[in-house]
Amino acid sequence: MRKLTLALFFAVYICSVAVHSRIRQKRAWIIDSFNIEEENPGPFPYLLGTIELDKKYIVNFGLHGSGVDKEPKEVLKIDQKNGQIWVHKKVDYETFQLLKLTFEATNVSNNKVDTRLGVEVRILDINDHAPVFSPPHYQATVDESTAQGQVVATMMAKDGDDSQTPNGTFSFNIISVTPKTDNVEFFLEPTGASITGRIFFRGCLDYEKAKKYTIVVEAKDHGDKVQLSSTSTVTMNIIDKNNHFPEITGQTGPGRVKERESGVEVLRVQVADKDSPGSQAWKAKYTIHGDKEKYLKIETDPKTNEGVITVLKAMDYEEQTSRNVSISVANEVPYFSCEITGRPAKRLWDVKTFNEGPDKSLPGFPKLYPVTIAVEDVNDPPEFVPPVRKVGIMENTKLGTHLCTLEAKDPDKTFASKFHFTKGEDVDNWITVDPETGEVFTSKVLDRESPLLKNSSYSVILYVVDNGEPPMTGTGTLIIQVGDLNDNLPILEVNTLGMCLSDEATMTNITAVDLDLPPYSSPFTYELLGDVKGKWSIDPTSGTTVHLVKENTVYSGVHELQIKVSDNQGLSLTQNLSVTVCDCTSTPNCHLRRSSGAQMGSAAVSIMIFAFLLLLAILLMAFLISCKHEKKMIMTDDEPGWRLLESNIETLGTDCKVPAKITQVESIQTLKAKPNLISTHDGISKQEVIQQNHQKDYYDSTFQKEQLLKRSLQRNSTRRSYRSYHSSMDQVKRNYSIYSVDDFQLRQNLLTQIDQKLFQLQAPGEELGDYEPHCYAYEGEPMIDPQLDAISLPENDFNPNVLTNLDWQFNKLASICRPDLMS
Repeated sequence: MRKLTLALFFAVYICSVAVHSRIRQKRAWIIDSFNIEEENPGPFPYLLGTIELDKKYIVNFGLHGSGVDKEPKEVLKIDQKNGQIWVHKKVDYETFQLLKLTFEATNVSNNKVDTRLGVEVRILDINDHAPVFSPPHYQATVDESTAQGQVVATMMAKDGDDSQTPNGTFSFNIISVTPKTDNVEFFLEPTGASITGRIFFRGCLDYEKAKKYTIVVEAKDHGDKVQLSSTSTVTMNIIDKNNHFPEITGQTGPGRVKERESGVEVLRVQVADKDSPGSQAWKAKYTIHGDKEKYLKIETDPKTNEGVITVLKAMDYEEQTSRNVSISVANEVPYFSCEITGRPAKRLWDVKTFNEGPDKSLPGFPKLYPVTIAVEDVNDPPEFVPPVRKVGIMENTKLGTHLCTLEAKDPDKTFASKFHFTKGEDVDNWITVDPETGEVFTSKVLDRESPLLKNSSYSVILYVVDNGEPPMTGTGTLIIQVGDLNDNLPILEVNTLGMCLSDEATMTNITAVDLDLPPYSSPFTYELLGDVKGKWSIDPTSGTTVHLVKENTVYSGVHELQIKVSDNQGLSLTQNLSVTVCDCTSTPNCHLRRSSGAQMGSAAVSIMIFAFLLLLAILLMAFLISCKHEKKMIMTDDEPGWRLLESNIETLGTDCKVPAKITQVESIQTLKAKPNLISTHDGISKQEVIQQNHQKDYYDSTFQKEQLLKRSLQRNSTRRSYRSYHSSMDQVKRNYSIYSVDDFQLRQNLLTQIDQKLFQLQAPGEELGDYEPHCYAYEGEPMIDPQLDAISLPENDFNPNVLTNLDWQFNKLASICRPDLMS
């Protein structure tokens, strides 16, 4: 602490004069600064200094600013009587380096500030901060093959003290390295900035000696009174590289393969490598030498690092009994080496290094390992000579023509060579093969136009089988090339055309096709036959497609033309061409119109059928409604006084009585012979017996008329009359399936309808459904082919003896269809 005595001089200036007042101006000085040492332990408070003024009057001292009423507050205080400044607590230099204050002297008599001075208090730094590493710990990785003198880690530290003083400057130093090895030494070199340090090494890194190094680095400042320091740990991980050659130590596996066998594993090669297992420096990469034909391949087993040899292409025992190759092995990453030759007292040591490259390798490496693969003989399949044979033959050649003789050989030297031939795939069964001699014959007449041919060629798969154990089969192909003959006629692509009416001549195209090949096909020659002069013509008359010309004299309708088409060799065919001429614009739509007319006819028929069904439905509804009417007993005059007896059984009934089907009905003569039966015997009334008699009379009459209708149909051969009969009988059966006494009049009406049907069938020339046929197109006069035999049918091809073996149902049918044979 030092005590300062200040001599203050005051000068009074008269600046201006105002009315009845005078202003005094005071000048302030900045005195020398005080010094406070940071982190001074006290005891507090202690005297920093005294400010003295030479005054003839009494003043009070005051102090304001940093350290008093501004941060850091309450560090300093001044005695207002004597001007002593006291320090009350510590100050941190790293937070406040200078405290600026204002000193004031106030006149006690008038309480006015008489003097104002500036005061500075400087905080003095001490060495209270050690250098700090950022981050506190380091992780680094370095390849084993890294050359010496390379930076392996860079460190950084900071000191909180003033960097302009020794307290704030520091240096790095390696304290320890674990483990200690003789092949490497780490050292530090400072950088231009004193806050960083770089770690280097000299020598050769070796993964097998140390996989990891732990380096302790110290940062220490240069303080005057005391030196502070801190440490950091650097973990240096060594990555294994390929500094050891792999060596083949042996092999396992059969080392042999059967001929014609491929895709099988035959051998495994073992290898030893001192590098880290699983790393690229340890993984083996194999190469086969002396296998130009690529029969073998070798791959690395990722788990065992073995070399797996596989047969890639099948080998033939007759060509080679064994396969001799060589195997070399390397690693996935290049090889390197580093050897220390001297340790001079300088920055780096003397070392000898080698790095493998594409054009750089150590003498004697890689080493070759010989491997032999034995080939085992097996029964080989015979082979066709040649494997694909082509033969030519004209179409339509007669059956059994000799095509060729197959040849085959057996490549085996130690197995039997006897074999036989057989046919494989022959889609249309065109050929036969002699299994012993191999001769091939045609089994049918060949047709070049068959859809099974491709480019006039037919393929057959053939087999040849030896007698070895097991039997082996060889495959060959026979290609039959079929020559063309003029055996097809040219025909029109379409035989119906449409053309429009016109005042001028119009034309349309017609085209013919011939399945034969040139010169047996196009160009074709066209010729119109018949009375076509002035109506129809062809222009030009030769070609594949020509024009059919219609003159303006041709009227609308269907015109049947005969056209003769001849191929290039003169073989011709006369054909019918139907041309429909109609009133249209540019595109003929005659066929569409005819189709529309046909569709409208079908629609009309559909409407008629619907109307007929609707009528039947109305009649059925009327019949059902009539069943609701009250039933009345029909009494005859010859049976007076008869009445129905009441029954004591009360059951649910229906308005209409539907009796069971009558299969057997006793004749009325039997009932008349037994009059005692017509009584109320066994609960059956006379009226019920009469009802049964009416039913019998009805069914007898119906059956007789049905038989008469069938016999009439025997003389009527039209299919529509036969359908009308079945339709009529079905209607009768439907109408009479329900019968009661109240329907007597309806029964009589239906019998009358049946009589009318029979009369229509028996009327000559008025067969049911007869109509005049409509001619849609004229097919032409029938052509008689002399190559076809006449078909003759016997007049009576029915054997009457067959009737003896038929049951009663067929006899009944025969009596209807052929009554002349049943007599």
